[in-house]
Amino acid sequence: MGATGRLVAVCLSEKSGTRKTPVSAGLLRKEHGLVGDAHAGTGRQVSLLAVESIEKMRQTGISLGPGDFAENLTTSGLVLHTLPIGARLRVGSEALLEITQIGKECHADCEIRRLTGDCIMPVEGVFARVMLGGEVKAGDPVEVMDA
Repeated sequence: MGATGRLVAVCLSEKSGTRKTPVSAGLLRKEHGLVGDAHAGTGRQVSLLAVESIEKMRQTGISLGPGDFAENLTTSGLVLHTLPIGARLRVGSEALLEITQIGKECHADCEIRRLTGDCIMPVEGVFARVMLGGEVKAGDPVEVMDA
């Protein structure tokens, strides 16, 4: 067992490349992603971003919050982008994620980059596959199982 943080928000969007909207709870489905989200069923099943990373962008004077960087799961207390590929995260009581990618290439029509002139997902965004599904909600623990 390793470091533990908290889930700050669960966020969904129907369209890729747009801000996501926080929801009260979400269902992670094995080898699929967050049910109802545009990225579910793709190679990047679930995206994660630490609220601490969002805070860096807030310091530029722009009002930003969970889901604004199109992340599905916003966490606190873990430096996600420093975890290795293959690290596993227990989210809530049931879900198990495996980190598959750190960062990504920001696409040309990235809504956040257009609004802020910058985006942190290419460096600090984390992507994972769902190894075990389950319901997740804000306040749930996020634990690094192995890294």
